[in-house]
Amino acid sequence: MIPRKTHGKAVARLLRESPAALLLGARQVGKTTLAKEIARSWSRGAHRFDLEDDRDLARLADPFLALDPLRGLVVLDEVQRRPNLFPALRVLADRPRTPARFLLLGSASPALLQQSSETLAGRVAHYELSGFDLSEVGPTDAERLWVRGGFPRSFAAQSGAASYRWRDDFVHTFLARDLGALGISIPGTTMERFWTMLAHYHGQVWNGSELARAFGVSHHVVRRYLEALEAVFMVRSLRPWSANLKKRQVRTPKIYVRDSGLLHRLLDIRTTRELERHPKVGASWEGFVIECVLRALDAPPGSSYFWRTHTGAELDLLVQQGGRLRGFEIKRTTAPRFTRSMRSAMSDLDLSRLDVIHAGSETFPLAAGVRAVSLGRLLDDL
Repeated sequence: MIPRKTHGKAVARLLRESPAALLLGARQVGKTTLAKEIARSWSRGAHRFDLEDDRDLARLADPFLALDPLRGLVVLDEVQRRPNLFPALRVLADRPRTPARFLLLGSASPALLQQSSETLAGRVAHYELSGFDLSEVGPTDAERLWVRGGFPRSFAAQSGAASYRWRDDFVHTFLARDLGALGISIPGTTMERFWTMLAHYHGQVWNGSELARAFGVSHHVVRRYLEALEAVFMVRSLRPWSANLKKRQVRTPKIYVRDSGLLHRLLDIRTTRELERHPKVGASWEGFVIECVLRALDAPPGSSYFWRTHTGAELDLLVQQGGRLRGFEIKRTTAPRFTRSMRSAMSDLDLSRLDVIHAGSETFPLAAGVRAVSLGRLLDDL
């Protein structure tokens, strides 16, 4: 298995700075494995509670009785299953000299973030764990990462067929069991239909009215479905950047299935050959590269956008860094060109730089402040 040392060091640093850290991420993305690695190296010893295990739940019936005597690192896995723990954790985090640090693992974000923010304000640091990325698997395995996605068991499967079977089982289990366990009351059959339909809109601007008509419900209802998938890290809504321009700009988010391997499962794409021939191949590669760029930049939540005007000028990705905007255009070609749309984006948005991420092997300049960056050299050249 690929070691995740960078993530482990980052979480350990947060735990040294704060009495508690909340490790968020999708189901099966490797949170428990990472927590065990951190616990093994914790100098003062560690204790772990799995809140999906009835025995550990019984031990935590009285949180103070179970947790107050513990020293070192205390890991609470799937903490969203016991929201009533947070008041006790606040008291325990405030003890003099911090006798224990708490690593909380969770698979759902909004309610969990709200609960932690309200109860543990100033005491908890947040860290989101994604699937494998380019820095972990290496550029030589970029195509495998694109086809299979970043879930560790999917990426590391012995064959493409085994990887697809794992993703198929994941989708069924997620819909049949995990949704309810994460506090989402939408029926699994409804969510399966919506999620599959959303995969066909991958890389497109959100059209809630069209999806609502397909389901025979209001656009508010399908928006709730979308927000549920966002909450459990399955979908990314890329917000539109709204500049102070005379041009009319698109103000609706673009939707992406975050993991390319799950996207391919939802589209019933089983092999690289099938992917190359599929009409969504370009959109799939675009979404994959967006995730690669955001992880390479370590872009914080709320710092990424896209831009499009009604006259046709557009940019696939904008990232706000230190008060400046960096632009990214994504082209699945080996010979990218500097286009009128890019020129418009450079001047209208006052970009600090614009990188065109492409499928070739070289990085080279296209114009002043504009480069063509090879995906294979992304980590070195970004």
